[in-house]
Order: sequence, then structure tokens, then C-alpha cells
Amino acid sequence: MERIFIPRLLKAPEQQEQFAFEENLADLETLTPVRGEMRVAHRQNYLEVVGTAETIVTLTCDRCLQNYNTRLRIQLTELLWLHQAEDATTLPSEREVNLDELEESLDPHGYFEPETWLYEQLCLEMPLRKVCDPNGCPGAEQPEEEMPTIDHRWAKLADLKEQLSS
Repeated sequence: MERIFIPRLLKAPEQQEQFAFEENLADLETLTPVRGEMRVAHRQNYLEVVGTAETIVTLTCDRCLQNYNTRLRIQLTELLWLHQAEDATTLPSEREVNLDELEESLDPHGYFEPETWLYEQLCLEMPLRKVCDPNGCPGAEQPEEEMPTIDHRWAKLADLKEQLSS
């Protein structure tokens, strides 16, 4: 996927680009190419990104450690604020930041990376608990419980302990 020069969107029809894709993402191992559609629209002070995508990934079950395949699907809309970044050389080395100021924004004269955005969304869609079958996963094999071995050197102490507890 090609990155999109944000000012170019202003000259596009309806100030947006829409495209379909079917490709493998560099940082995401998938069994099938990621297929979907994306629309990136310039709305003056923000970008509106609407996307749908799906793929199949192989995960490792957290319980039984077996590999299993699962389908990832996303269908979402995200608003990305356009804001000129402050020059890092003029900022103080330390400053207090309010919670309202903790936001991510794109440079209005920079680029939007659809592949990076798609990768992030698919990673967020991955299950936190990777379980191959929530109802039927046997879990990891447990060693059969053995009878505790008694050290005969401590047998007299065990007898004394029993006598005291009686």
C-alpha cells in the first residue's frame, strides 16, 4: 500500500481516496493475504479513515500450546487529528502535560501510512487470551500425581509428630 500525501487529498474528488487491497503486511504473519477496503477522507482539521479488512492468522493456544488458526476481521472508523507538531528543539527538557493534551496527531503536510494503520488495527483485534477452543481445550498435560515419597530417615520424626497431635 502506498502512503498518502495528506495535502494531495484536498485536490482529490470529494477530498478522499478509496481503494481495495489484498496483500501481505510486512510485520504480521498471516496465512492469507489481508483483504479489504479503505477510504481516507480529508475533513479540514482531521482525517476520517474507514476500513474493513480480514485475514487468517496462526496463534498458539495459551492453555495447551497447540497452534490454531483464527480469523481476524475489522470494520471501523477512526478520526485522526491533523496538527502541526511543535519543534522539539524549542521545547523544554521537562514539562507538565495535562491529560487533555495526550493525543496523537498527524502533520497536515505529511503522510498517512495505510499499511501501518491497518497493522495496528489488526494487532488490536488479536485476542488477549489465545485459547484454541474455549469449551473443549484440555489444557497442558499435567504429570500424573505420584504418591509422595517418604524419606525413611525422617520416619521417626513423623511418628513423633503423630503422637503429639493425638
